[in-house]
Amino acid sequence: MPVEFETVEVTTDVLIIGGGMAGCGAAVEAVHWAKKHGLKLTLVDKAALDRSGAVAMGLSAINQYLGLCNGENTVEDYVEYVKNDLMGISRDDLVYNIARHVDSSVHLFEEWGLPIWKVDEKGENLDGATAKKKGLTFKNGAKPVRSGRWQIMLNGESYKVIVAEAAKNALGPENIYEHVFVVEPILDGDRIAGAVGFSKRENKIYVFRAKAVLAAMGGAVGVFRPRSVGEGLGRSWYPPFSTGSSAYFTIKAGAEMTCQEIRFIPIRFKDAYGPVGAWFLLFGAKATNALGENYMETRAAELDNWGPYGKVKPMPANLRNYLGMLDLEEGKGPIFMHTPEAIAKLAEKYKDDKKAFKKKMKHLESEAWEDFLDMSISQAFLWAACNIMPEEKKSEIAPAEPYFIGSHSGASGAWVSGPEDVAPDEYKWGYPNMTTVKGLFAAGDASGASAHKFSSGSHAEGRIAAKAMVKYCVDNPELPNIDPSKVEELKEKILKPLKTFEENKDFTTAEEVNPNYIMPKQYMFRLQKIMDEYAGGVSAGFKTNKALLEKGIEYLTMLKEDSEKLAARNLHELMRCWENIHRTMQAEAHVRAVLFREETRWPGYYFRTDTPKMDEENWHCFVNCKYDAEKDEWEFFKKPVIRLLS
Repeated sequence: MPVEFETVEVTTDVLIIGGGMAGCGAAVEAVHWAKKHGLKLTLVDKAALDRSGAVAMGLSAINQYLGLCNGENTVEDYVEYVKNDLMGISRDDLVYNIARHVDSSVHLFEEWGLPIWKVDEKGENLDGATAKKKGLTFKNGAKPVRSGRWQIMLNGESYKVIVAEAAKNALGPENIYEHVFVVEPILDGDRIAGAVGFSKRENKIYVFRAKAVLAAMGGAVGVFRPRSVGEGLGRSWYPPFSTGSSAYFTIKAGAEMTCQEIRFIPIRFKDAYGPVGAWFLLFGAKATNALGENYMETRAAELDNWGPYGKVKPMPANLRNYLGMLDLEEGKGPIFMHTPEAIAKLAEKYKDDKKAFKKKMKHLESEAWEDFLDMSISQAFLWAACNIMPEEKKSEIAPAEPYFIGSHSGASGAWVSGPEDVAPDEYKWGYPNMTTVKGLFAAGDASGASAHKFSSGSHAEGRIAAKAMVKYCVDNPELPNIDPSKVEELKEKILKPLKTFEENKDFTTAEEVNPNYIMPKQYMFRLQKIMDEYAGGVSAGFKTNKALLEKGIEYLTMLKEDSEKLAARNLHELMRCWENIHRTMQAEAHVRAVLFREETRWPGYYFRTDTPKMDEENWHCFVNCKYDAEKDEWEFFKKPVIRLLS
């Protein structure tokens, strides 16, 4: 493997890093505002836009659509919902800003060709293709099929392809760099100057110079040991190629971070992580333990221990998790989703008409399989492999391993400036969605304290950030300086794993076993073992304590020393090396944040056995942090929760 790489320099005004929903939203919006100012826009993505990000495989529902034009919901109601689901720890201003704009993104999706289910004049549910044929669209006032108060159903296998096409058409192919992995930020004093990365397919180092940069590289998977191991290794609920790059980039740039202690544990169909939302909400299915007990009812008294959040409707996601976990701890597992009962109940009103009943059952069976085929094909495979027909046989559900995600029921990410017309002064210091580093913006999973934006909200937040970035460039027209010596230093640092392997590979007969280096998969296993056992992973029942966390930090410190000896045989392994380094930064931020917050606020996501209760008096606040890369030192501190709504 040649160690000499060509250096490609790209100068632009606005740099968008990440081609997921937030990045695509930013691309469409930035082009609109940048044209009249003659600004150049550039998007760089580790993958290919068509199948990049959390929506890569597709979705069966859009989880944030308010229906403001039909008066279905209010923005204020959504803000209240998010606050309650995060046990009171939420930035109302950010959630409000996304919620008031999200419907426009969904309407764009439909205009671009996304098939969204609609309700016909008889009140029957029509799939997206049928609704389209009948001319039922948002534009002419049609109402969507809701699987819940905020969720709408769609035929979403090509969801990301459709959204990516709009972004590509807006930017133009000459302004898009695919298969380029951005590794490090570049700073010019207290402002962002750009980023450096490498091609996964060519021997090229890329140096991007920009006035404004958007971090939109997704959340983090693979920090904890997955529930699926062995032949199932690589299966996850969230896309496995999201490896903490947003957190690494913003932390290394010196941005203030928030909610690093909040990780998300989804309950999903066991082993293939198939979605349960449509089953609970659209099909009305119930889940019970192996004894047939509905833990939501038998464990209801436990909710009294979690303050006002135990009484809100809908119940916070972490508390729903926790009630089921208590049954599993007592040996009452597995937990079953009663799919046959749900389907039978939905078809019950047709039972007097055999033909109508048969037709309805066939339709419901089709919907059941499509829920997976739209977004989790492996779950359909597993059902088939296990001889499970949903109308005849119940299926296991289980808590997955922890993930770091700012767009779903988690909230970890960068601390960003709020909207000018809504945010209190304490949350507002610059342009909307700008981090505490000048010119560095964040959206989607990269921005924190604004959960439940999901795919549509991430797209809307990308648009919000893009408009602000263009304004920032207009107000700050001078290009930042990039020190050539710093570029050479970063280039050497990025390529070091290739050099390490070449210099030491002949020391042993087996390339994977060598005292002078560590391979990326070996490193990943070590990281996952530390996090699983010391930071409350699957094997620890999601429990931890001060002593475990402190030991975890000790082992993470040693692991970081070992990262200097990571080795790569090719460009693919070079990517894997740097993904692990990015994951490690997210891991350390999390362990230190959980240690700092001396309470248990999110049982069902993690439980601190030494501080097992919620402490509203001392910990109704954000836990924020900053990292000093020069000194390798962390600073953790509290920030107040300021309610936008009384």
